[in-house]
Amino acid sequence: MNLTRMLAAFAAFATTMLLFAAPASAQATRTWVSGVGDDANPCSRTAPCKTFAGAIAKTAPAGEIECLDPGGFGAVTITKSITINCEYVVGRGGVLVSGTNGIVISAATTDKVTLIGLDIDGLNTGLNGVQILQAANVAILDCLIYEFNGTPASPNVPGSAGINVQPNAGVTVYVQNSIIRNNVNGVVNGKSAIPSTVELDHVALDSNNTNLNMNSSTATTRLNASTLTGGVGILNTVGGTVMSFGNNAIKGGGSAPTQTVPLQ
Repeated sequence: MNLTRMLAAFAAFATTMLLFAAPASAQATRTWVSGVGDDANPCSRTAPCKTFAGAIAKTAPAGEIECLDPGGFGAVTITKSITINCEYVVGRGGVLVSGTNGIVISAATTDKVTLIGLDIDGLNTGLNGVQILQAANVAILDCLIYEFNGTPASPNVPGSAGINVQPNAGVTVYVQNSIIRNNVNGVVNGKSAIPSTVELDHVALDSNNTNLNMNSSTATTRLNASTLTGGVGILNTVGGTVMSFGNNAIKGGGSAPTQTVPLQ
């Protein structure tokens, strides 16, 4: 074989290796999931994945996972900036879990996570609907979170919750146009002396054992046009700050809500 043929053969071999290697490392800025998808797919619109966990591995940081239909897409742990958006399907994107967490956010302190249009069901044994351990900020929009009544192991105190903010570093969580009901806790805000802020805007916390549980003296919760009905309204025995825009409805089911810090 002469030199020209050898070089041509080597170039063809190198090109083939690159073609095989590229799909393994490539991540798309936008991916899709479907109830009839397959996680072996590339998560494109015409070949969607089956689960959020399958799609997130193929989605670039700061990218977006879109739902093509109201399927059940499974639990997922989020470790980077990402948006999961099921807003534009008929119904919601489902996360159905038993005895575990629905969505765990454990990203970098600079990462931003957005969840839109999700139905997160704990089947009465789930631990937390959305457990937030670390991120710069988290937005939860147009979601339904319910039936998280399991018993988490320590240090995931004070028990199961629809949204449990137990950060390792300072975090801001914004919840809008969502319903959180029938959980041990609707929202838990705070861990030891780590600052955390939760903003509840047009949120219905209904029939949780405790609707809002302040769990740190450095935690702040702001309420705007929200309702806290059934169960204990606000449990705050640690000196956290609860602030109201004066347009909320807070009522305990059958007894006065526990509220040790006045609304500001």
